[in-house]
Amino acid sequence: MGFFKSLFSRPPKPGKPTPVTDESFQKEVLESEIPVVVDFWSARCPPCQVMAGLLDEIGPDYAGRVRIFKLNVDQNSQTAMQYRVQSIPTVFFFNKGKPVDRIVGLLPLNPLRAKLDALARSNR
Repeated sequence: MGFFKSLFSRPPKPGKPTPVTDESFQKEVLESEIPVVVDFWSARCPPCQVMAGLLDEIGPDYAGRVRIFKLNVDQNSQTAMQYRVQSIPTVFFFNKGKPVDRIVGLLPLNPLRAKLDALARSNR
C-alpha cells in the first residue's frame, strides 16, 4: 500500500497548476510577488480539460517566474462572480495583484505560451 500512497500523494511538479479557492485567492493570487495565471474551470467542461492539459504541459517552463492556479467555478463561485466569469474556460493573467489580461475560451499552445512569456517579462 505504501507504493500507491507515495504515487498518488506526490506534490505537483514546480510550475504545474495548483488549486486555489475563494478563501485562498487573496493570499495566493493577489498578494503574489510574481505574476499569476488563474484558470477558471469546471469538471463538466470538456474545453476546460484541454486548457488544463495545455497549462500542465507548459507550466514547468515558467516555474519561479509565473505561478499557475486553477479555480473550480462550481466550488468557488464568489471569486468567479467577482471577476465576472460567464464562460469557461476563462484564464486571467495577474501582475502585482491586478488583472492585466484574460482569455475566454480555448487558445492554441503557441499563443498561450506567448501570453505567458509576456507576463513573465512584465515582472522584470
